[in-house]
Amino acid sequence: MVKLRDICLNITVDKKGDPMRATLLGTVAFTVLASVPAFADDNTTSPIVNLKLADASTTQASQNDTALLPAEDMGGGDSGSGGFIENWFARSAQAKASQPGWMTPLATVTPRLEQEVRYDQYWERAGNGASIETYGSGKGLELIPTTTNEILINVPTYEDRYFKKPAQGWGDWPFLVVKQRLLSAPEDQGNYILTAFLGFQAPSGNAAFTNHSWVITPTIAGGMGWGDFDIQTTTGVAIPLRDQNVIGYAIATNVALQYHFSKVFWPELEFNNTYWSGGQRDGKDQLFLTPGLILGRFDLFPGARFIVGAGYQFAVSPTKSTVPVLTPTYDHSWILTARVAF
Repeated sequence: MVKLRDICLNITVDKKGDPMRATLLGTVAFTVLASVPAFADDNTTSPIVNLKLADASTTQASQNDTALLPAEDMGGGDSGSGGFIENWFARSAQAKASQPGWMTPLATVTPRLEQEVRYDQYWERAGNGASIETYGSGKGLELIPTTTNEILINVPTYEDRYFKKPAQGWGDWPFLVVKQRLLSAPEDQGNYILTAFLGFQAPSGNAAFTNHSWVITPTIAGGMGWGDFDIQTTTGVAIPLRDQNVIGYAIATNVALQYHFSKVFWPELEFNNTYWSGGQRDGKDQLFLTPGLILGRFDLFPGARFIVGAGYQFAVSPTKSTVPVLTPTYDHSWILTARVAF
């Protein structure tokens, strides 16, 4: 079997001496070779979880995260016996061991640092009779490059709308999210986390699904756990860089209540609220409730875990209005999520 360590040792710089290209090549190498024994376990603690299984205690989970790693790699740095890419899984294991082991919710972006490949799908029904199927839903590859950072490299959503103004095509591309964890403690040392995000979206969608503007979304997220129960929350502002008088500023607040039992069950209830300041929906407030169940983390092979979940999201406010544009944006939706954490 080809060893990830051997590949990473050979990917230093290319013939032009470009370290950025080398880093990108190394990233592709370790994400594709999922069967290598260097993968560290996902942090799996017995208490609470979150929108992103084990029967062990927090301390045991932390030990499991590092069991597959050579002792000299545990420093997580670039000096010593290995380089940045070679020590990647040592750092990601440290990052996961120093935070709660909650599950990532269905809709709320978790404040935890996660390392996984994720696919989501929505089946939406709008109040005007339209049906919209979204494939991918702006998810993709999540990586932990340092002990306090995560980068999300997402794919654009593909949308299929029918029954009302039929159209097919790509939505705008939320291509990058960067997380900076500010505070965290695992279950046996406080059970909390605080993280800042910065997201970027490009106006690359087809004519029927684009807002024609770059969007930057700063977000603050946090969570607290008590035994097998946890609360995770985010508040972010989507800031369009043009056409603010049409698009407006969307202030999204999400709260996920989650419980963990029988190793693999993570039932949850989410409150997903959006308030618009400016634009065509100025002053309107849209609230969804999202009950759901996530199952995981199931062992696939050493260091890789499978997670699957589903939920039903429905609007509770405001009363449907089509003036000047449809609000709420849709009436209800089924949600499916599938992830492989590594």
